[in-house]
Amino acid sequence: MIIKPLSRIGIFLITSFTLALAHATAVYENSTLTLPYVVYGEALYRVDLTFMPHGEVVEFVLGPASQYGAGTTAPDNAALFAGNVLSIPLVRVGTESYRIQLDYIESAAVFRLVETPEPLSNSTDGILCNYADSTPNSQDSLTITSTSSWICANGERQLTANGIPDHAVGAFPNPGNPSQISAQSVSASFSLTPSETGQATVTGGPNGVAGYVLNGVKIEAGTGGTCDDSGNNCTLNGNVGAWNLEALGQSSFDFGTDSNNAHVQPTGAYHYHGMPEGFIDKRGGNSSTMTLIGWASDGFPIYARYGYSVATDATSPIKTITGSYQFVSPVPGSRPSVSVYPLGTFSQDYEYVAGSGDLDACNGRFGVTPEFPNGIYHYYATDTYPYFQRCVTGAVEMAAGGGLPPQGPPQGTPPGN
Repeated sequence: MIIKPLSRIGIFLITSFTLALAHATAVYENSTLTLPYVVYGEALYRVDLTFMPHGEVVEFVLGPASQYGAGTTAPDNAALFAGNVLSIPLVRVGTESYRIQLDYIESAAVFRLVETPEPLSNSTDGILCNYADSTPNSQDSLTITSTSSWICANGERQLTANGIPDHAVGAFPNPGNPSQISAQSVSASFSLTPSETGQATVTGGPNGVAGYVLNGVKIEAGTGGTCDDSGNNCTLNGNVGAWNLEALGQSSFDFGTDSNNAHVQPTGAYHYHGMPEGFIDKRGGNSSTMTLIGWASDGFPIYARYGYSVATDATSPIKTITGSYQFVSPVPGSRPSVSVYPLGTFSQDYEYVAGSGDLDACNGRFGVTPEFPNGIYHYYATDTYPYFQRCVTGAVEMAAGGGLPPQGPPQGTPPGN
């Protein structure tokens, strides 16, 4: 029984759940299978198993183990040990997920893999596959009815929309944005079985759309604005230098964004640079729940602002999720003066710092969500830079205008995990 090997090494009793585990999901890495939660009878343990090479037989021996104190709740994806069988519903190995079962061989004191691990699908089929909305607008800046329709067919999630928002918008045109909202012809298809590639692919602008909110409005976190090194020559839409302007988080340039962190392109396309507040309100988003607001170009879902404190534990508290970008240090000598343009004015003012927030370089992470209780990679709209994903970690098809998007993270940032 599992208690026998545990008793041989001694059990450290975890008396408080303030341990704040980074993951509730089992992870195999560096020859160690870490099981944050193992249910055995009425007890709950944290267990490490160490892989022991033994020909073609896959075996593990018990490593460090700890017992949680009474009252600790096991998450839905906790491992279960019963009848000398250790059932693990979800194990992350790199970017892949598996379900595995180990038999405890008491005579050899090892856990042995008997059956081939079962790969777990990232299928999003069945989630919001019949989302359709038609919302009339009678606003000063907008009188066009918003229409959007999503269906799931032939292995794809297909969007047809007119790109008109379905919520209150700001005044357009305005002094910072001279364009008027007009209907677009939006048609997009994303995979229903997205797959993580382990590398980042830049999206946005000429690199192809980053994704769409459910109302059919495009996500476009970056801008076409630039400055040269002197800072004396800048434009809100054009290439005059290497320093890319940010629409949000700065006050040096007015892009005319409204309360939805959106504005209008010269083509009349209304699009989000950041948190789509009006749509989140329409979806009933609040601090007590996760709110799915859209789909990224690789097929993975996008959530707004809130997520579980422990990414893979649906019983952990909901919190505000933050990006993992910080101001660059030191400031490059070729940058326009910080005294004129404070840090945050340019995209290059930010660098990805792993662990400084909750997310990877593409503003995403693997974890459980209400729609995907077994876990899935997903992105976030955040109140901090980069606001929306500017790259995707999943496989993507052709970028807008043809050609594959470039590999690698957004300019000036290292790739994420």
